[in-house]
Amino acid sequence: MLHAIEWVLLGAASVTAVIIGVSRYKPARVGPWLLLAAAVASLAIGDVFYALQRFVAAEFSYLAMFAFVALSLLQLTRGGAILMNRARLIDLLAFACSALLVVWVFIIGDSGQFGMISAADVIGGLLLVGVAVRLITAAWFNWSAVLLGIGALGMLVSDIAYPTAPSPVTESGYIVLYLAWGAAALHPSMARLTGPIPTRPVKWQSHWTALLGISVATPPLVLLIEAVSGTVRDGVAIAAAGGLTLVLTFTRLSDSVAQNAQALTRERVLREATAALVAAADETAVDEAVRAAVTQLLPPHDVRRIVFAADDRQLTLAALPAAQTGPRPRSWWLDEQKKTDDQGAAEATLVCPLWLEPLAVARPNGGALVLSGRMDMLTASRDALEVLAGQAALALDRISLVEAVGRRDSDLYLRAVIRNTADVMLVIDEDQQIRYASPALRELIGVAELPPFATLHDLVHPDDRGQVRRALRDEGDGVVYCALQRTDERQILVEATYRDLRDDRLVQGYVVTMRDVTHSHDPMDRVPHLANVDGLPAWVNRRSAQHKFRY
Repeated sequence: MLHAIEWVLLGAASVTAVIIGVSRYKPARVGPWLLLAAAVASLAIGDVFYALQRFVAAEFSYLAMFAFVALSLLQLTRGGAILMNRARLIDLLAFACSALLVVWVFIIGDSGQFGMISAADVIGGLLLVGVAVRLITAAWFNWSAVLLGIGALGMLVSDIAYPTAPSPVTESGYIVLYLAWGAAALHPSMARLTGPIPTRPVKWQSHWTALLGISVATPPLVLLIEAVSGTVRDGVAIAAAGGLTLVLTFTRLSDSVAQNAQALTRERVLREATAALVAAADETAVDEAVRAAVTQLLPPHDVRRIVFAADDRQLTLAALPAAQTGPRPRSWWLDEQKKTDDQGAAEATLVCPLWLEPLAVARPNGGALVLSGRMDMLTASRDALEVLAGQAALALDRISLVEAVGRRDSDLYLRAVIRNTADVMLVIDEDQQIRYASPALRELIGVAELPPFATLHDLVHPDDRGQVRRALRDEGDGVVYCALQRTDERQILVEATYRDLRDDRLVQGYVVTMRDVTHSHDPMDRVPHLANVDGLPAWVNRRSAQHKFRY
């Protein structure tokens, strides 16, 4: 009785550890760990029945344990988990099923025992250790996977050693299983076992195909050998193994067909998106093409938000990348607190930057494609989203370069047309940097050449810079009076008429026309319909007072 209580405590502690690990680290898939907890509970119940010498009930509990473990492994390999795809696992399971059929028919026979050792327990333990080794190699190096393998190995050792020499030492392998599987759930790396990873194409390898073919052909071959030798004694076992092998084979083929269909869909969507981006003439068309491609790559209900920003200044601070010394990544996850949707699936935010380093001069502010939604779906389509972001960046850079060439040609045309005009004409960017200035400006301020990257702020007298800045900050056209500074410290009063053409594709700035009014009448005289000074606007009075003291 005390021995049964000992197994109850060990099983309860291991199951509690799994539950604590799931609630603490919140893995992307909770199902595999809950199934593992059910397997541990079934094993503990079987050990209790075994200690109470109820061997039939114990065998049923052990079989239930293997069933829960198998379901847990299938959950681990579903939907882009740590093994990337379950093709290799299915190949191994099909081969193990056929190999166990051969061992059962030709070696074990009807007895089901190797002396005192249960062949079914040993075969199940070997299969569990093999899958655990495969998990360890796929998740290298993951402590949770290693602990799961240690627990499976401990159970296999006790399955072999305990029937031959029952003692607390040979029975310790089962204790190792309880402790190791509980520790695997408590280690932080347990979340990575069920976390999604980017899917990568798996190269076709002939030996895996041959292995699957041998597995499918083994049950009919065993049936043929028994039929030729005389009586078919293991028809039920052969039928069960053959049916299981066929189910695994059909699952393998359906996975391959589904993966091929997904690859064709991604290729078609990216091809259509590339064609749309090549034909895009502005940023709005690029935005529409990218959003249309995202809705085809990902189910609409799995994407909570799509943000397409052609400029980093349009993004929130959290979406901007940290400073890096090496090459910039093609995408990254935002460090946010883990969230789950209504179905319990993990949510995350993926940032795909719109950067092309050789063309960084065209769009120095970058931008990004930011998507928020289910983490497993975003992970499965991460490569395609990175390609889409790169194509969008290329389209934006092409549009920027075409517009820059158009503006250059427009400036050259303007320079050729107004070269000999007496009025001063300037084309100013939004940040007031002078992009083009007519030769009359150099004569007006008395310089041979304007300095590189000169701004209108540098040419205007300090007293007038505020009103010029305010005038150009507002949208629309207008007139402003200001004084320009000459190199000989004289001041030139000009009437600046400006037009807001920032939305014009070929200009994207302000066009300013200046006229020298230094030797004209006072600006107060330019408003003849007002009878006296008191009726004038305040800015005219200030302008008049400044002129009287300055000139």
